[in-house]
Amino acid sequence: MKNRLKVLRAERDWSQANLGERLDVSRQTINAIEKGRYDPSLPLAFKIARLFAMPIEEIFKDEIDEKKK
Repeated sequence: MKNRLKVLRAERDWSQANLGERLDVSRQTINAIEKGRYDPSLPLAFKIARLFAMPIEEIFKDEIDEKKK
C-alpha cells in the first residue's frame, strides 16, 4: 500500500518520533509505514486520518487500484 505519510509529516515539520508520539506508536512504526513495509491497522489508519484531517483514501492508496489507472 502506498501512502503520503512522509509528505504530510514533512509539511508540518514533524519528525517520525513526533508523529509517533501523537499517534501513540513508535518511531520505527512510522518509518515502516512510510517505507511501505507495514500497513497500519484500521484503527491506526483512522487515527492518522483524524490527525491530518483528511479522508483515509487521500493518505493511503491501494497499489492494485493505482496499477489499473
